[in-house]
Amino acid sequence: MEASLWVSKTGLDAQQKRMTVISNNLANVNTVGFKRDRAVFEDLLYQNVRQAGGTTGGDNISPTGLMLGTGVRMISTEKLHLQGSMIQTQNALDFGIQGEGMFQVLQPDGTLAYTRDGSFKLSVDRELVTANGMPLQPSIVIPQNAETISVGEDGVVSIQPYGNAEEQVVGQMQLARFVNYAGLEPMGKNLYKETSASGTPTVVQPDQDGAGRVSQGALEAANVNVVEEMVNMIETQRAYEINSKAISSVDSMLKFLNQNL
Repeated sequence: MEASLWVSKTGLDAQQKRMTVISNNLANVNTVGFKRDRAVFEDLLYQNVRQAGGTTGGDNISPTGLMLGTGVRMISTEKLHLQGSMIQTQNALDFGIQGEGMFQVLQPDGTLAYTRDGSFKLSVDRELVTANGMPLQPSIVIPQNAETISVGEDGVVSIQPYGNAEEQVVGQMQLARFVNYAGLEPMGKNLYKETSASGTPTVVQPDQDGAGRVSQGALEAANVNVVEEMVNMIETQRAYEINSKAISSVDSMLKFLNQNL
């Protein structure tokens, strides 16, 4: 009977961790480019009391066994890199990706990070940077004589100089594609880091070789479905309550044994 207390305890731990995952999804419902997490569980080892297929006497073989489970645990959280809806901002420096791929940004330590957050700004050197000042890679510098900035779906960055009717190409955006996006390591600040699980990125131009298209004046919203997360929250709460009830019931059973035997 003590084993059932432990099993229920593992259920409480698992549901509490799942609630943390759901809470984080809801907290980031307005985070640009955020990808929702999903909790992944597995059952624990089984206590094999009687082996299935064992001999029960004579030539008889047991068609089933007697194996008692020892609980559950969370083994991973998986980022679901599904497309988020596009929000029109009419800001010339906002870029949303429709399809696969991520923007590359240069971190202060010289390594690359990856993001779906395309809300870029102009630095004092007129370079495209993130809200945290990390420059887009490859670097794109907007000249001072630029009256307007236009970016095509293929990532070609052009400007319209003052008093000049001809556009000038000043840069080319590139996107990084991964074999396993779920293997990327979230770093915070809307950034991801390459890992051995994600594989080495393939850098391509937008709208080529399976990469997505760039939409200027738009941002990709978080792919969090609030209604779905609320349903998951209620489900998690009920599962937590049932595990708590199981512990209470076992405690009552043990109390009955102590008082009556």
